[in-house]
Amino acid sequence: MKAVTWQGRRDIRVEEVPDPHIVDDDDIIVEVTSTGLCGSDLHLYEVLTGFMTPGDVVGHEPMGIVAETGPAVRELSVGDRVVVPFNISCGTCWMCQHRLHSQCETTQNRDQGTGASLFGYSSLYGQVPGGQAEYLRVPFGNQLPIKVPEGPPDDRFLFLSDVLPTAWQALQYADPDPKSNVLVLGAGPIGDMAARFALAAGHRVISVDRVPERLARVRQRGAETIALESGDIAEQVRDLTGGRGADAVIDAVGMEAHGSPIVEGMTKLVSMMPGAAGRAVMQSAGVDRMAALTTAFDAVRRGGTVSIAGVYGGALDPFPMMQLFDKQVTIRMGQANVRAWTEDLLPFLVGEDDPLGVDSFASHHLPLIEAPDAYKSFQEKSDGMVKVVFNP
Repeated sequence: MKAVTWQGRRDIRVEEVPDPHIVDDDDIIVEVTSTGLCGSDLHLYEVLTGFMTPGDVVGHEPMGIVAETGPAVRELSVGDRVVVPFNISCGTCWMCQHRLHSQCETTQNRDQGTGASLFGYSSLYGQVPGGQAEYLRVPFGNQLPIKVPEGPPDDRFLFLSDVLPTAWQALQYADPDPKSNVLVLGAGPIGDMAARFALAAGHRVISVDRVPERLARVRQRGAETIALESGDIAEQVRDLTGGRGADAVIDAVGMEAHGSPIVEGMTKLVSMMPGAAGRAVMQSAGVDRMAALTTAFDAVRRGGTVSIAGVYGGALDPFPMMQLFDKQVTIRMGQANVRAWTEDLLPFLVGEDDPLGVDSFASHHLPLIEAPDAYKSFQEKSDGMVKVVFNP
């Protein structure tokens, strides 16, 4: 089959790889019909190269048709249409039963000190072949895949794999009161969708980004916008909120933030180190570009909440503890517990209307063979690229 593979720093290729097959009795094989390109994939493209092996199949936002089932699969049949969550959770362990699917005790990577395995996401998270491919082996066939109705195009349901639950969890963790103002840092896929959820809940939303096309998208949905280069973001937020600051802030940027040229240079240097050396530095001395997070801490009001949805990976990131303590800031963060939110999200998708605009959410639909160019354009934020969906 054809699959998108990692071959080195900024080196993504589409290659022929072996077809997946049933390994455990409750596995299924999915023929992938749509699969997303996520901002987190860019971390593998450059930052987390020390944890990658040439030939790794990447991607963690797939959906498709069940092509084969193991003998213990009872909940699905060949021909069913399913979405595959990005975190691999068994659905039955203590963590899963407590809605912490990203911490699944069955697939935790204890040798790395990390949580549940992820599809297509490096040796840090299990080195499981990913979903930017024609076929995908999916374990826990009775609990993990999300069966969705026939009829609507894939885009109606595809984002249940990552974008929708990540954005929804970000808003739930921000926990704004009714009619609160919510500041969303980043208007990429997660920030855009988080803004849509907050607007649908009746909140006032202020979105910040540096890409005009992204700001235009959230502005069309009803958000107020601030361009990143327009000056002190926190001061502008306070000006818009009576001098108080945002009731809740969602950081949907993470380690891909711009700014901090010294840190950026260190990150690139680490990404070019040999695998073992790069891994050692990232796990013991790594630092992130924290411009978005420090902006969040500055812009949130006293007693407010910061919800971190953007991925950070630095071991020695400095935290402004005096500021956080003095302002009495609540912080929540973590990988989305995808399967915990499925029932909350399906009502947004199953009606004839499309309240979140998921049908038109993707800015680009491309054949899988164009993945190398898409990764490059997505990192450069060029060609109006906000969300890419590959159709194998």
